[in-house]
Amino acid sequence: MIDFIPKQVFYEPDVLNYPIGKNLVAYFKKSNIPMKPTTSHNRVIGIAGDTPTEAYREAKETLVIGVRRGKTFQTCKPSAHYQLPLATSCPGMCEYCYLSTTLGPKPYLRIYVNIEEILDITKNIIETRAPEITVFEGAATSDPIPVEKYTGNLKRTIEFFGKEPLGRFRFVTKFTNIDSLLNIEHNSHTRFRFSLNCQKAIRDFEHKTPNLLDRVIAASKMLKAGYPIGFIIAPIFRFENWEEEYLELFALLDKYLYENMPPNWSPKDLTFEFISHRYTLRAKSNILNVFPNSKLPMNEEDRKFKYGQFGYGKYIYSPEEINELREFFLNKTKEYFPGAKIEYFI
Repeated sequence: MIDFIPKQVFYEPDVLNYPIGKNLVAYFKKSNIPMKPTTSHNRVIGIAGDTPTEAYREAKETLVIGVRRGKTFQTCKPSAHYQLPLATSCPGMCEYCYLSTTLGPKPYLRIYVNIEEILDITKNIIETRAPEITVFEGAATSDPIPVEKYTGNLKRTIEFFGKEPLGRFRFVTKFTNIDSLLNIEHNSHTRFRFSLNCQKAIRDFEHKTPNLLDRVIAASKMLKAGYPIGFIIAPIFRFENWEEEYLELFALLDKYLYENMPPNWSPKDLTFEFISHRYTLRAKSNILNVFPNSKLPMNEEDRKFKYGQFGYGKYIYSPEEINELREFFLNKTKEYFPGAKIEYFI
């Protein structure tokens, strides 16, 4: 299990107006971790780094404690109706991660202490959209599991949705520190999704994250606890013997999920999302700044250029290659988990 312990902590003075903030400031002051105030969690000065690589690594070991001040949430279509901001960024160092582009050169971790205010906004949105069910995504710009031990925000949120007939919550994680969430009243209103890849991709590109087996075991624990679960397999890579590597992923899921399935469970309750590897030239530049020795397959001559919906282009596998990937993953899903819902393959 990978335990996130920050190298340094910044905090907004206003966090002291909230119980979680008071507790966290007191906790870190008693530790040997350097701690400084900051005027805003959106702009933190004092994260070292003379090179892009150093700045990135320093940021990934920096925790900022703040107050989330917005009175509304961003939309999150098509996967959910709204984002639910519990945290920002992640301690993992995945070379391909889109957050390296969207969060800037220093993607430090942020946690928010005003959880009750955040849930009040959530409640208002649910009531406004009634009688429709409203779905919230809790990991659009973060992985909330590594910081859960500091805030308890995820537990509080899952319990909140357990009591909301018209509210549903979903989030995704690569991390396995999930024991505090096993025995709480979720009422099957939270879908716990795990981001998976073959072990070769995890070893080569997903630095400081749990291995495949540990993620699958954690997923089986959540399944046994009665949560609806799902899997995002992404980004999918083509390399020598890729079929054998990804077949091992399905074999592990098959073993641990069926061994730990609760009564009356069916693979029809599973969801799968598949995303083949793609990149933009901007992302490639950012990646190589931080990981100059990256072995990510980013040779434009081997890819097809495709214009995206937001006006920029990306490099994807050829239609023939994507079709081969799609056929493999959809067929294996149907073979191992008949009836499981495949949300999309792109």
